[in-house]
Amino acid sequence: MEGMRPMLIETQALVSRAVYGTPQRSATGFDLRRLSMLLAVLEKRGGLPFAVNDVFLNIAGGIRVDDPAIDLAIVCALISSLEDVSVPSNICFAGEVGLSGEIRAVTRIEQRIQEADRLGFKEIYISKYNTKGLDVDRYGIKVRTIGKVEELYQALFA
Repeated sequence: MEGMRPMLIETQALVSRAVYGTPQRSATGFDLRRLSMLLAVLEKRGGLPFAVNDVFLNIAGGIRVDDPAIDLAIVCALISSLEDVSVPSNICFAGEVGLSGEIRAVTRIEQRIQEADRLGFKEIYISKYNTKGLDVDRYGIKVRTIGKVEELYQALFA
């Protein structure tokens, strides 16, 4: 969210086997501590081997993002690079990732869905906890709900 307007942001990740003993962690446009937390969640709750890999994260366009709603997109980009499977460009994400791997609700979800729909996206993944009072049938975009990072993995990469 930039003020009252939702912005859709491209996230890019590169995950590769660490050449040296200690894996590198680098983030451009995103908090490095938050990235470390997301990697720990994926390692512990998702069983994914990030501890032995270098991880580079970039928020496209040179902007800095502090909104926790981008967590789900970053997790998806990280898994995509690790598994070497691309995510279709017509899918977007809005959700905060908690320490237990749950996908938490974010604010102004209706505005985020409307903006994604207006920009031509076909699907949006959101937290199942964001659906209270939400009429998903009024949008032209397919709204998919998930509760855990494992469900995201199953939906996109299994």
